[in-house]
This record gives sequence, structure tokens and C-alpha cells, in this order.
Amino acid sequence: MTRLRRLENRVYRAVRDPRSADPAGEEPRAWDVALLDGAGFCLLTSFRTDGRSVATPMWFGVADGRVHLRSEARDAKVRRILRDPRVLLCTCGVRGRPTGPVMAGRAAVLRDAGAVRAAEESLRGGNGAARRVYGMTRALILDPAYIEVRAPDA
Repeated sequence: MTRLRRLENRVYRAVRDPRSADPAGEEPRAWDVALLDGAGFCLLTSFRTDGRSVATPMWFGVADGRVHLRSEARDAKVRRILRDPRVLLCTCGVRGRPTGPVMAGRAAVLRDAGAVRAAEESLRGGNGAARRVYGMTRALILDPAYIEVRAPDA
């Protein structure tokens, strides 16, 4: 499965919009999940140990002022978040082209079963049929990690 995942990531990098590379260069706005209203994807930017930013377009859900994301547990973004919870979020297109203002947040990988269930419900509610199909097919073969992003001072 690891080879398949590496190939998948290479394909995603090849089709990613070059404008997704540096939303970290923009001055972030105050935390406001309303900035994500109506968007299908958000651009999650996490930071490497040397401070360089890495942006990834992702499906998301919003509940109680928090943003929920799901990733493969072994993905680099999960390791980066575990090491450094500072992230940036903005709306984007499917290929990662930023379409809205950037806001700073604080991310955490969810461990509690109740929080994981709530995150999955949030994701299902915000992404319609495409997310349900994903949940019935692709998601079944991944080891999931649920990420919650909230205001940096929360």
C-alpha cells in the first residue's frame, strides 16, 4: 500500500496549482470559520522543522467554530502537526489555488473516540455525495488521522 500512496502523492503534486505553494507569505487574518463558508476545499499549511511551509488542499468540515480534516495517519502533514501545531488555512480550489484570505490556527490530531466521531460527522455533513463515496471506497484502505484546527489562542 505504501507504493500506491507514494504514487498518489506524486500525482497530486503534479496537478497542484503552483499558487498553492506559499499562502504563508500572506499576513493571516483573525480566526473566523465563516471565511470558509461555501468552499469545497481548504488549503492547510503546516511547517517543516526548518520553517518552510507545506500547503495541502483538503476536504473539511466545520463544527462549533472548529475545522475538521482527515488524512492518512502516516502522512507527513500529520507528523508536522504533531511536532508543531501552528497552521494556516484558507479556502481553495480542488487543485489548491487559494481563493480566500489566510487565517492562523492551532491544529491537533484527535485521539478521543467521541471527538473522532464528531469530526467524521462534520466532514460528512460538509462535503455531500463525493465525501460519502470516498468514505465507502478509498477511506476504507487508509489508516485515518483526524485533525482539528481551532483559533490559535483556544
